[in-house]
Amino acid sequence: MSQTRALRYRPALLIAALAAGASVLAGCSGDETGSSSGDAKFVQGTGKITKVKSGERQKAPDISGKGVDGKPLDLSDYKGKVVVLNVWGSWCAPCRAEAPNLAKVADETEGKGVQFVGINTRDLDRANAKAFERNYDVGYPSFYDPSGKLILRFPKGTLSPQAIPSTLILDREGKIAVRALKELSEKELRSALDPLTAEK
Repeated sequence: MSQTRALRYRPALLIAALAAGASVLAGCSGDETGSSSGDAKFVQGTGKITKVKSGERQKAPDISGKGVDGKPLDLSDYKGKVVVLNVWGSWCAPCRAEAPNLAKVADETEGKGVQFVGINTRDLDRANAKAFERNYDVGYPSFYDPSGKLILRFPKGTLSPQAIPSTLILDREGKIAVRALKELSEKELRSALDPLTAEK
């Protein structure tokens, strides 16, 4: 190829590369999302915990599907309970770090009308998700959502789970009361959950 011809193709190649990069980023981010972190293989959150007053909450979509265990799972089965909905993947280091906190609080709040539910995502092999649950003594069910279809059920402009890990806490009416775009410590989780369990 002549030098003149090569120079003519460079701008087109540059534009194509930029467009491809933008579409990849659009797939990993939203209004408040963090970014995919180098070789970390997870979408970082903003570190924000957002709490919504009772009268201003929006309803979470009713999601259903198969669990990691292969059994049917439906969020509507937990109406009347406070639901902690955690998005995780076995490949995600912050998910592994927060898993013991979630498992512990889930065990201790089970009798208080609280139900923990996970959404396992981007694990192409169910065996990895099952091993994660075994290793971290996760006793609550998780949706198996390798392609992220269930996460996309949350409408744009709502407090959707935009990072991995993300945690939403739904009040007893199924409305989103809290969203955390970060790995949660036990203290942070309890601080967000306790006021909701006290609501009547």
